[in-house]
Amino acid sequence: MKKEILKVHRGSIAEELDIEPGDYLISINDNSVKDIIDYKFLVTDEYLKVDIEKSSGEIWELEIEKEYDEDLGVEFKEAILDKPQTCRNKCLFCFIDQLPKGMRKTLYFKDDDSRLSFLQGNFLTLTNMSDEDIDRIIKYKISPINISVHTTNPELRVKLLNNRFAGNLYERITKLASAGIKMNCQVVLCPGLNNGAELKRTIEDLYKFYPNVENLAVVPIGVTKFREGLYQFELFNKETARKEIDMVKEYQMKFLKEVGKPFVRLSDEFYVIAERDVPDSGFYDGFNQLEDGVGVIRVFRENIHNSLENLKKNTRGNFTVITGASAYNEILGACEKVNYFNNNIKIEPIKILNNFFGTTITVAGLITGIDIIEQTKDKELGEYVIIPDVMLRKGYELADNDFKVFLDDTTLSELEIRLKRKILVCDYTGEDLIDLINKHSKEE
Repeated sequence: MKKEILKVHRGSIAEELDIEPGDYLISINDNSVKDIIDYKFLVTDEYLKVDIEKSSGEIWELEIEKEYDEDLGVEFKEAILDKPQTCRNKCLFCFIDQLPKGMRKTLYFKDDDSRLSFLQGNFLTLTNMSDEDIDRIIKYKISPINISVHTTNPELRVKLLNNRFAGNLYERITKLASAGIKMNCQVVLCPGLNNGAELKRTIEDLYKFYPNVENLAVVPIGVTKFREGLYQFELFNKETARKEIDMVKEYQMKFLKEVGKPFVRLSDEFYVIAERDVPDSGFYDGFNQLEDGVGVIRVFRENIHNSLENLKKNTRGNFTVITGASAYNEILGACEKVNYFNNNIKIEPIKILNNFFGTTITVAGLITGIDIIEQTKDKELGEYVIIPDVMLRKGYELADNDFKVFLDDTTLSELEIRLKRKILVCDYTGEDLIDLINKHSKEE
């Protein structure tokens, strides 16, 4: 099946050969291209025979000599070139099942596709994959891949994922590790089910595969108010969160002695719930688990600390920072530091409670536009309102404000109109916060 080319990169091999958007890729070295994984694998050779169908219908047979791993420089109309594989699990803790009705259709799509793990870092349960799919990962050396483990207890995993085929995870990880595939693993921790002794088992089982299993992130379950008819969970509290932190710390100390890394790390939410400080920066080994919420607080602090010296001293400005309950104290501390370095900069945070999904959801990334509007209407706002980029749909940086969308489909343009303020979008790690303040402050 031919694949339509959407974009040709400037200065690329494809541009030199007069390949154009609207042309079609037919084959590489006489192999048809099923999806982006096929393409990435086939294009690595130093010699290629590429068949292209021009938009006019003319067929070009191109012979290409290039550097190993050098790409042709094309992008396709469909990113993975065919329909994504949907998830067959009915996980007890699935966040998508807890969404209210009437939201945009894309929010209800459950993916479990190895290609999206390769392209976007999505997590896989491996339950949606055949043995041939596993062999394909090994053949193409797709690495690293991200795996949603949740537990290595076969019977418990069948229950958690509500899928009778979910119990063969350990065998599949064994096969991938034996082939040299690197894996990042994740556990969504559910009190009373896969925590405590079960988490110990999971940690011990996965550590056996180190360094092929490079790390394990543990995040607490998120529970919305839309769980009618679903499994009822308890939530972590100060006492139970501390218990998990203390138990995991024993393993972390052991692993640090053995391999120089803690291997398993808890997301920042556990420390916030437990009212304990997060570990030092060295603990996070380059902060490569930020997408799981692991180390975000520490990297945010470091970014603010390292960039404060760049804050202009002869400026005046007035800013409001919008955040969720989990991050509020951290944002408050950062604002106080800015005020201390330049007391002509007024910057204050506003904590937004998640009335849309339920106040048990405390992370900034799940705050909706309507909650911001409702909870700021009676508050005094700064000249500029700052929000973290995680509140907006992926790809926000490529779109104008009419296409920058919150989870409830409120656009950034609509929010600006309702708040009567200019909205500034900041990296959620705080990397560009000081730059934004400098840019939108006025010199005295």
